[in-house]
Amino acid sequence: MFESLQDRLGSIFGSLTGRGALSEKDVSAALREVRRALIEADVSLEVVRGFVERVREKAVGAEVLKSVKPGQMVVKIVHDELVETLGSEAETIDLNAPAPVVIMMVGLQGSGKTTTTGKIARRLAERDKKKVLMASLDTRRPAAQEQLRQIGEQTGVATLPIIAGQGPVEIAGRAVQAGRLGGHDVVILDTAGRTHIDEPLMVEMADVRRAANPHEILLVADSLTGQDAVNLAKSFDERVGITGLVLTRMDGDGRGGAALSMRAVTGKPVKLIGTGEKMDALEEFHPKRIADRILGMGDIVSLVERAAETIDQEKAQAMAKKMASGKFDLNDLSDQLRQMQKMGGMGGLMGMMPGMGKMKDQMAAAGMDDKMFGRQLAIISSMTPHERAHPEVLKHSRKKRIAAGSGTNAAEINKLLKMHRQMADMMKSMKGKKGGGMMGKMMGGMMGKMGMRGGMGGLGGMPDPAQMSEKELRQLQKQAEQMGLGPGGGLPPGGLPGLGGGPRLPGTGGPSLPGLPKGPKK
Repeated sequence: MFESLQDRLGSIFGSLTGRGALSEKDVSAALREVRRALIEADVSLEVVRGFVERVREKAVGAEVLKSVKPGQMVVKIVHDELVETLGSEAETIDLNAPAPVVIMMVGLQGSGKTTTTGKIARRLAERDKKKVLMASLDTRRPAAQEQLRQIGEQTGVATLPIIAGQGPVEIAGRAVQAGRLGGHDVVILDTAGRTHIDEPLMVEMADVRRAANPHEILLVADSLTGQDAVNLAKSFDERVGITGLVLTRMDGDGRGGAALSMRAVTGKPVKLIGTGEKMDALEEFHPKRIADRILGMGDIVSLVERAAETIDQEKAQAMAKKMASGKFDLNDLSDQLRQMQKMGGMGGLMGMMPGMGKMKDQMAAAGMDDKMFGRQLAIISSMTPHERAHPEVLKHSRKKRIAAGSGTNAAEINKLLKMHRQMADMMKSMKGKKGGGMMGKMMGGMMGKMGMRGGMGGLGGMPDPAQMSEKELRQLQKQAEQMGLGPGGGLPPGGLPGLGGGPRLPGTGGPSLPGLPKGPKK
C-alpha cells in the first residue's frame, strides 16, 4: 500500500542523511519534495500543508545531538510527525460496555462492510473468545442478508434469522433483543450503503443509531478512495458520529493517502486494516509500525507477531527434534517454503525487515520473488515420496521427469537441490545445539541460502514467537532500532550484522546479494 510513498521518501532522505551538515536551503528543498510525495500519495492538500509546516518548524530550530547527523535528525522529525498524524497510539475495538456490546458498521456500497463484519466477528470469537451475533440491515442490495448468513456459516458465527419485509430499524431492534436474550457478548450490525453519500442514507443511519444505541460506530472505507476519503469521513462523522475507522484493501496498489488523511481530518483512530480477501486477513493498526515501514525502518514486532499466528507449534516442535538429530529432507524444505508463503512471502517479509524494503526491486531482478517459491514447491510436488526423503537418488533421468511434471527445467531443479544441501549441512552443524528458537534459525538459514547470507542473523535469529512476552517484543524492537538504523531508518554503513558476503547493492550501503552489480567505489 505505502510502497510508492516509501520509495519517494527513501530517495529524498537518502540524499540528506549522507551529508555532514544541512543548511536551511537543504531542509526547504527536502520538504518541498516531501510535500510533492505526499500529494502524489493522495493525501489531502489540507493535511499536507499542516504536516509540512509542523515539520519545518521543528526542523529549523532542531537541536542536533552530537551522535546524530543533521539529515538523520530531519528524518526523525518527519517520522515522529508521521506517527502523530497516523494517531500516536494503537487503539482497538472497545468492548468495555454492558453486554451485548453493539458495533455498527457504516460506509459506502462496495467498501467491504459485509466481509469486514465477518472478519471482525471471527476475530472476536476466535481470539477474544466472545459470543458474537451478526445481523444484516441491508434490505436494498439483493442477497446482502444471504451473503452475511453464508459468511456466518463459514466463520462459525451466529447470524440473525432473516424475516422478509422488515426494515433496517426493526432488524436493528430485533438484533439487540436477540443478543440480550441469547447471552451474546457482541452484536455487529452490518448496515446498508449507497454508491455515494445522500440524505436518505444519512437519515437511515441516524435512525438505526437511535434504535440500537451502538457502543462503537466503525466507518469502513476503501483505502483506494484517495482524495475523496476526507469528504467521506467528514460526512459520516458529522451526521452519525463515528468512533473509529477500518481501512480495507490495504494489500492493494493504492498510495496510502486515505490512511493519513482520514485520521488527520476526523481525529478518529484507524482501528483495523484489511490486508486481503481471506477471513483472517485483518490486522490491528499500529501508527508507529506503519510510520517505520513508510520510512524503511522495518517492522520487527509485526513480523514476530505474524510468525506467532502462522507457525504451527506442533510442527515447529517436531521440526526442532528433527533438526536436533541433524536430519532435513525435501519434505521439510517444502514445509518451510509454505511457512514463508503464509507469513506474506518474500515481499512481505522484506518489507518488515529494517532497511530491506529498498531491496525488493533488486531481488525481483535476480529472480528471488514469491514466484520462485511456487516453482520450488511445484518441483518438490512432482517428486515421489522416496525422492523427497532421499534427494541423493535424483539423477539425470529422474530430473528430466520432474522438470516435465513441474513445468521447470534441470537448472532450476539443481538450484533447489543445492539450496537443500546447504541447509542440510547447516542442520548437521547445529546438531545437538540448544536454545535460540530452532525454528527461527532454520527460517533465517533458509533466507540466507536464498541469497541473504546469515538470514535474520542481524537480529540474533528470529526468536520462538510463542515464547515471547510483550516486554520481550518491545526489547526486540529496541534492539532493531539500536542496530545503527538510527532515526533515519537506513542501514548502517557495514550493512546488517550477519548479512555480509557478495557485492553490495548500489546506493544502500547495506546487505548484499550474489550476482548483482557492485556499487560505485567511494
